[in-house]
Amino acid sequence: MTVTTPQEQTRADDVPPDDRPPTSPFILYLRDDEYVEELELLSNWVRLLLVPIYAREASSTAPWCGQWWRHPEAVAQLHGLWLAWQELTGPEAGLCGPANWHRDYLEPVLTSLRNPAGPFAGCKAGAHRAKEIPHTDPY
Repeated sequence: MTVTTPQEQTRADDVPPDDRPPTSPFILYLRDDEYVEELELLSNWVRLLLVPIYAREASSTAPWCGQWWRHPEAVAQLHGLWLAWQELTGPEAGLCGPANWHRDYLEPVLTSLRNPAGPFAGCKAGAHRAKEIPHTDPY
């Protein structure tokens, strides 16, 4: 097994577009304008559908941050939830698709996000607080 250092690895930006592998639709893999565009679409879904229907009142035991997009973990989880929603609530999803989305995706993600130790820990209604990232030593 060969191990390469980050300096030896080819960066995605260095590979001509035609030679790149198919990209994932997952937001953390998108760059620059694609990321911003996807975040705008996600934001509309969160603001217009998810929060009005599914978000319960924020409290110390179930925090929420109105600036959720400033929490990378929240962006990642909400984007995954949105991708699953698109797949499981569309015409091809079948009759059980929406029920499966609620059971398998919605509850676990909201439980994780709204956990008192989750990504919104320290945020209060109307007040974002950046999460302190734990220190890691280089390998």
